[in-house]
Amino acid sequence: MYTVCLVEDEVDLANLIGTYLEKAGYQVVKFSKGRDALSYIGSLCHLWILDIMLSDDVTGYDIIKKIREVDTTTPVIFTSARDQDLDKIIGLELGSDDYVTKPYSPKELVLRVNNIIKRVYRESEANKIMYEDSYIVDSEKRIVMEKESEIKLTTLEFDLLFLLLTNKNKTFSREEILNLVWGEDYFGSDRVVDDLIRRLRKKMPKLNVSTIYGYGYRLL
Repeated sequence: MYTVCLVEDEVDLANLIGTYLEKAGYQVVKFSKGRDALSYIGSLCHLWILDIMLSDDVTGYDIIKKIREVDTTTPVIFTSARDQDLDKIIGLELGSDDYVTKPYSPKELVLRVNNIIKRVYRESEANKIMYEDSYIVDSEKRIVMEKESEIKLTTLEFDLLFLLLTNKNKTFSREEILNLVWGEDYFGSDRVVDDLIRRLRKKMPKLNVSTIYGYGYRLL
């Protein structure tokens, strides 16, 4: 589930937008004060919706500047009652992804959120493999996560893990694993496969690797 952070000092509007976003499947974190939003930066948020003019002395511009100091990729949508080209230009220069003029349709805002979320996160999600709600494997970054903790794998350990994950329920002989992980020019005992499996099991105990005695291994 994606988390949307909504910074809006009009309480009724914030509640309305929050309801629409939640119905669309988002988790919503709402802020009526700019300072509260500033203190939240760095915590979980996949997209920010920022009202430019807020009731305290912190503006949406101040918030996006702080966001961009910490993270250059999280998308930001600006909202404002002022329909001025200068506001849009400043917002774009500061790194916003969209600009919506008040009053706006909540449905339209949700559609814009949907489009940005798909554009920004679709590619990164395509590179991730989930195993049994236990591990998330990022094939592009070659990172394995268990909840919020990264599991450190060697190059060979990751290559073996990726081979098994992308061929779940397929049985590999030790010789096949040697050729696919170490390379066909490897010369040595196939018992290195057993050692690598042992190390992978130790680091990832929830990985259900079945031993096919006298032959090889299969990920279930």
